[in-house]
Amino acid sequence: MLKVDRVTKKFGGVVAIKDVSFEVKPLEIFALVGPNGAGKTTLFNIITGVIKPTSGKVYFKGEDITGLSPVKIVRKGIARTFQNIRLFNSMSVLENVLIGFEKSYEYNYFEAMFRFPRFFKQERIHKEKAFEILRYLGIEKYADYNAKSLSYGNQRKVEIARALATEPDLLLLDEPAAGMNPKETDELADTVFRLREEKEKTILFIEHDMKFVQKIADRVLVLDYGEVIFEGKPADMMKNERVIKAYLGDIDVEG
Repeated sequence: MLKVDRVTKKFGGVVAIKDVSFEVKPLEIFALVGPNGAGKTTLFNIITGVIKPTSGKVYFKGEDITGLSPVKIVRKGIARTFQNIRLFNSMSVLENVLIGFEKSYEYNYFEAMFRFPRFFKQERIHKEKAFEILRYLGIEKYADYNAKSLSYGNQRKVEIARALATEPDLLLLDEPAAGMNPKETDELADTVFRLREEKEKTILFIEHDMKFVQKIADRVLVLDYGEVIFEGKPADMMKNERVIKAYLGDIDVEG
């Protein structure tokens, strides 16, 4: 599904990512972990076209997508959420999700301005699909609420809903469990499993909550100072001396 091949990213004299390679298989739930500053978000930004790598390639479904714009990468079938929730707080939950359908709009600016029939038809279809996604995530009752009025956990769900509206095959989640209470974290884990099993989504996520990682990840890649120090099963990661020294020794591995 996704192949990162010897990717390096330098910012001036600082090497943020150094010769990183890994593959995410179809329908896999793959975790990317490591200390703050390890290069995890930089890697996400390279995969999604926010920044270009200094060297190396990114392949999606066998196609080289290195350096494509974020819009083009979304159209290829990759969507993401962000570490810091990025919702339009002045808009309703439903309106936030509708933004995700932008790539599938079939009417033009002229038709929208003068409210041609095709405009209303498309708007109705997208609203129905948006409600369906909200129902799937269990937050349909908040459709008309202002996005900023929701709890932190539900705001995370809105952001996931907007990403799902782009109809991705690969979903990137940047610290999805951050700030959640245990109940919300358990609900998120169930949601991720359902997305894989019922919606056939492949998931790549960044996370610091090791209990969450152990619960849902099929495989884990650990970065430290931009380099890969471990790749494998979560259970093996927890026993790896290099990972313990670089990362796990400073966090609560029990969640």
